[in-house]
Amino acid sequence: MNEATADLGLIGLAVMGQNLVLNMADNGYTVAVYNRTPQRTEEFLAGPAADSTIIGTDSLEQLVSQLKRPRRVMLMVQAGAPVDAVIDSLVPLLEPGDIIIDGGNSHYPDTDRRLEELAKHGIRFVGAGISGGEEGARTGPSIMPGGDEAAWPHLQDIFEAIAARVDGVPCVRWLGPGGSGHYVKMVHNGIEYGDMQLIAETYHLMSDLLGLSHERMSAVFSDWNQERLESYLIEITSDILAYRDEDGEPLVEKILDKAGQKGTGRWTVSNALEHGAPLTLVAEAVFARFLSALKESRTEAARHLLGPEQPVTVDTDEYLVSLEEALYSAKVVSYAQGYQLLAAASREYGWNLDLAGIALIWRGGCIIRSAFLNDIARAFEQQPAPDNMLLDPFFRDALNRDQGGWREIVSAAVRAGVPVPALSSALSFFDGIRSKRLPANLIQAQRDYFGAHTFERIDREPGEHFHVNWSGTGGEVSSTIWD
Repeated sequence: MNEATADLGLIGLAVMGQNLVLNMADNGYTVAVYNRTPQRTEEFLAGPAADSTIIGTDSLEQLVSQLKRPRRVMLMVQAGAPVDAVIDSLVPLLEPGDIIIDGGNSHYPDTDRRLEELAKHGIRFVGAGISGGEEGARTGPSIMPGGDEAAWPHLQDIFEAIAARVDGVPCVRWLGPGGSGHYVKMVHNGIEYGDMQLIAETYHLMSDLLGLSHERMSAVFSDWNQERLESYLIEITSDILAYRDEDGEPLVEKILDKAGQKGTGRWTVSNALEHGAPLTLVAEAVFARFLSALKESRTEAARHLLGPEQPVTVDTDEYLVSLEEALYSAKVVSYAQGYQLLAAASREYGWNLDLAGIALIWRGGCIIRSAFLNDIARAFEQQPAPDNMLLDPFFRDALNRDQGGWREIVSAAVRAGVPVPALSSALSFFDGIRSKRLPANLIQAQRDYFGAHTFERIDREPGEHFHVNWSGTGGEVSSTIWD
């Protein structure tokens, strides 16, 4: 085995790691691989990687010895402590100028921490969010790198070669410093939660309210995928609904209705709370998964809690038109909320995120890829870019035009007792953001009444705060420490 012939080393040969390595090999790169379980390395080299230039190694020392300088080592291991453990083992083997890339779903504060710690050793660190699942990893994912920008010239050719392409443009670009890459991937995953919940609610309405067959539901999603709702998730939903089990029955109806999650949705919602960003739709999607997990409680409650007594009758064809309008409108709101969070984080952390560029790299390879990301990119390419995506003329006109159908869907769902937390929360956000006046004035009065928190007045100068002794028995001193 020749020394120092590998362009990159990859650690972690689960499905994503294996497919990324094969992708790199297909594009002419020599990759050395290591897995803590030697048997997996052996099976990979004897199977999918047979007759390739991929180099198998049985230790980190051997892996590093195969790498050209500056050494580039990519980690595809479980987020959290396993990443730290591998990094700790690598540091003594590397030298200043070498590069470690974390391609897993790490939490962005961990990426910030690792970047700072590795900089002390002169090692460049990159947190690269990768989306697309096993198929994307093999044929072209969306890649979201950020961290030590000095590493980018040594990674750009490889990443652009293996990334998905749309209109000839690779779905990868340098996003910024610190944990920006993993942050953008986190928000991507949050939006993914929202998209999936919206589609699930749409299926629920088609099934329970309209009583459509699985063939018809599959056909409707297939038709929508040829129009403005064209996206990967709409496409696979059509396939799922058409799939039959061995007995000829729809397999989807045999799947236990308890949704799992790996935590990125919760991270997104938690971060939105920190930034004061109203990420309501993604939050409802996360809570819907929590609720789905309460299967036993739901089964018991179904025996005691009654729904509407009167059935709801709707015209199927008209309802499907409205359902498409509601799904599209809610999807627009979800992305608008996600982009508000990205903009808030970019300002707070000084990342200077390219919002249009993010939309462009999400157009291919990733799970939330969809046709209307081109419209989002165009909106944020304008100068000046809109502070609120909903005010872009294209999206503004679509929402104003389709809100009637959207309201009809939510209303019919409520009357039928079909839960639509994401569709309805998106509509509430739409109505909230377009309201010049909200009842928060009463909330401020209540806060001042019980806690002397003060309030501002619309007939006085902004920034001037007032406190009232509402009951006549309270004090005149306002609070300075309570929130």
